[in-house]
Amino acid sequence: MNSLNRLFSKDEVTLLAVEAIGPRLLDTPLRVPLYTVLFLTEGNGTWIADIGKFEFQAPVLLFATPLQQLSINRNQPLKGFTLHFHGDFYCIEYHKAEVACNGLLFNNIYIEPSVSLAADHTVFFEKLCRDLIEELGAAGPDEMVLRSYLQLFLAKASSIKLKSMEKPEPDNGRDEDMEAFKNLLEKNYLTLHKPADYADLLAITPNTLAKKSQRYFGKSPSLMIQERLILEAKKRLHLTRQSVKEIAFALNFSDEFYFSRFFKKFTKVSPQAYRDNIGISVVADLA
Repeated sequence: MNSLNRLFSKDEVTLLAVEAIGPRLLDTPLRVPLYTVLFLTEGNGTWIADIGKFEFQAPVLLFATPLQQLSINRNQPLKGFTLHFHGDFYCIEYHKAEVACNGLLFNNIYIEPSVSLAADHTVFFEKLCRDLIEELGAAGPDEMVLRSYLQLFLAKASSIKLKSMEKPEPDNGRDEDMEAFKNLLEKNYLTLHKPADYADLLAITPNTLAKKSQRYFGKSPSLMIQERLILEAKKRLHLTRQSVKEIAFALNFSDEFYFSRFFKKFTKVSPQAYRDNIGISVVADLA
């Protein structure tokens, strides 16, 4: 990535980076310790983040959290921009009152991390990316200006996403059992770790739960439970100063070593390595 399009910390850590998409973007799986946004103006294919995948068609925004393994299977050449930012530069949890992107664009296991764009939205984001690149390339780029541009980018994306979700879905597309499963998972993921537990609460068989979950969410119930635990673990590693051992017990793992193996199996890094890479948020000291 062109160093002129990056903002570094005093320790030479990348805080913000924006550049035009190259022809080999994510042909090889990649993990970066930064929040990632792909703004695609042309092309289509399959977006893969860890083991989750879905089809996309430009113009579109695609989102990923730090250290997810990212790749793209493209059907056509891609054009657009990549945007990366560090949690120390812009904390999505700290700014949740101004920008409701945490749990909407990032950190949500139930909805696709994407935003489809209309023509006027595409023009808006393209200008914003060029403004960011221009400011990053200036002598002594202004961090406040860059942070404001980034906040505007995320706020606009969140607004578009929320409006698209407000559109009523066809009745035949809604599965009440799966909506109930989602609600039960949010209430019980700390204590109920087996699909059979949720099948019992829903009064359906585990096999029926598996089929419905795969059809509705594109994931098995086991994967849904695992993803929800990993999401909570990532939040606590980034947003609190709890030790790995404290987080393990808070998530009802029998010991920190089992928790660490579980976390690494899913994320390919240990809990401590994850924390070391993305840092501890300012929010940890505000609680």
